[in-house]
Amino acid sequence: MGKIRRINLALQGGGAHGAFTWGVLDRLLEDDEIEIVGISGTSAGAVNGAALKAGLVTGGREGARENLDWLWNKIAGVTSDQISAWMWPFSPMAISRSIEFSLPYALSDTVSRVLSPYAWGPFYKNPLEDVVSQFDFDNVCSKSGPAFYVCATRVRNGKIRIFKGDEITTDAIMASACLPTVFQSVEIDDSETGRREAFWDGGYTGNPALFPLFPSELPEDIVVVNINPLERDEIPITPQQIQNRVNEISFNSSLLRELRAISFVQRLIEEGTIDTGRMARVFIHMIADDDLMNDLSVATKLVPNAQIIHQLKDAGRAAAHRFLDDHKADLNHRSTVDMQDMFG
Repeated sequence: MGKIRRINLALQGGGAHGAFTWGVLDRLLEDDEIEIVGISGTSAGAVNGAALKAGLVTGGREGARENLDWLWNKIAGVTSDQISAWMWPFSPMAISRSIEFSLPYALSDTVSRVLSPYAWGPFYKNPLEDVVSQFDFDNVCSKSGPAFYVCATRVRNGKIRIFKGDEITTDAIMASACLPTVFQSVEIDDSETGRREAFWDGGYTGNPALFPLFPSELPEDIVVVNINPLERDEIPITPQQIQNRVNEISFNSSLLRELRAISFVQRLIEEGTIDTGRMARVFIHMIADDDLMNDLSVATKLVPNAQIIHQLKDAGRAAAHRFLDDHKADLNHRSTVDMQDMFG
């Protein structure tokens, strides 16, 4: 075994597209030289993070891989044996478009713009609850294993809320993934404010939040698993394309703000304006597949499709493999994201 590379993971939200992160984690867990020390997750990233943390605590790397397999096969609604027996004749883009322009999706999208989730009254149920409530929260909240942080948005004042330790519950994870046009807000007794607060999706304020990973006891390296494309060359012109790009920009804006702040601090450190004793040095890395994500849309985020989910897993594994081939030696030494180019 070579040198151990200690890293933090920042897991972005994006609904069912979080299956890409499943693939990334599956590949990273295969590498005995990668040690995951901290995890910050939002929405689907929080769900992935909880499965990862609990699996690592109880069964190490293989336990984490098995827990992630259980999670996503449950979301996909099929078993791995069924998946391996299927043939996939259609491309991700074709499936995404077929869902996006289908009558059921069009009707549900229209209803979500006219009716509030509260209109369901006593018939309302958050579909995530059945999955998330099955997590072993003794292990999700354990002091053993990686430090774990979950991001949500406090509705009353629009501020970010980071849940950690025993604060991480079924409600906290559902709050992190609560799209307000689809789900009723999740109410939690908030120890920070001393009152019962309503929460929405953490993507509005931190997707994912990076600052919880800055403490000195955690590694300097933050590996961002990005599932919302930062760039789309094609100008959106249809209502669906416009809504999709608005969604992506909204849920990338908080990440870009934090990355810009990190870039500014790192430049000051390099110029000698401030010393590393006063401000943390942070090495930023990113694992993404923007080409694939550009072929998908918000429809496949909201409507889990077994084929797309498993193709996303394969794409995540491939992206993580490329990253390890190209940049594993850079971990704990330097950033592999060119921040000056990103914000120049």
